[in-house]
Amino acid sequence: MKFKKIYKKEFKEEISSWKIQYIIKQYKLFINLDKTAKIAKKRNKTKNSRNKKKKTIELILRLPQYKKKAGYIICLDTIEIRWNGLKRYIFTCIDKYGKMAYARMYKNKNSLNGKDFLYRLYYLLDGNVPKVGHDNGSEFKKYFESACQELNIEQYYSRVRTPKDNPDNERFNQTIQSEFIALGNFNSDPEIFSPKLTEWLIEYNFERPHETLNYKTPAKASNVLPMWSSCTKTLQTQKNGVL
Repeated sequence: MKFKKIYKKEFKEEISSWKIQYIIKQYKLFINLDKTAKIAKKRNKTKNSRNKKKKTIELILRLPQYKKKAGYIICLDTIEIRWNGLKRYIFTCIDKYGKMAYARMYKNKNSLNGKDFLYRLYYLLDGNVPKVGHDNGSEFKKYFESACQELNIEQYYSRVRTPKDNPDNERFNQTIQSEFIALGNFNSDPEIFSPKLTEWLIEYNFERPHETLNYKTPAKASNVLPMWSSCTKTLQTQKNGVL
C-alpha cells in the first residue's frame, strides 16, 4: 500500500497493491527473505490475538478518545550502538499519534545530551511539545528535567523494565536500525552520521506513507508543517551538505 501511494505520486498513474506484491515475490526483492518470513508469521499470530490485548501506554495515561491526536505527547528513547569497541547513542523521539519523528547521535548517554536533544526537538516543533514520555534512564534526569521545567513540558515515565509502555518508540528504533543503519549508513562520528540521518528523517516525515496513518505522511496527518515553517533554512542547509 505504501508503494502504491509512492508510485502514483512519482508516475501519476494507478497500480494495484496486489501487482506490487506479486512483483516483489516474483523477483524476490526482499532485503532478507528469512527475516521477512518470520515477520509475516509473527504478524499473522498478532492479528489473531490483537482484540484480546490492550496497549499498556493507554492504560497508564488513561486518555479519552478526543485527546488521542497529533502533538499530545512525544515519546523518547535511546538506541545504544556498539561498534569496534566504541559506544554511540542515538536519541530518538516520535509523536505517539501524529508519528512525526526526530533522532540524533551523541557520543555519551547523559542528561546534558538529553537536554541538547530536547532543545533541538523543541525548536523543530516550534515549541509544540506539551508532554514527553520516556523510560527511567539517566539521560532523562538532572539537566533534562531542568530543561523540561524551563520549557514547561510535562514528563511521563514508563514502568521499570517495561518497554511495552513505549511501543511507538520501540518500533521507530527498529525502523532506524533496519532501514537506515543496516543499509550501510553507520558512521561513528556524530558530525557525519547525524546529517545523513536527518536527510532520511525528512523523507520519513514528509514523503513516506504510514500504515497507521491510513497511508498518509506524518506531516500530512498532523495537518501542520512546523519543520518547514521555522526550520526551512536549516533543512535546506542540511540538504546542501553544510551541516
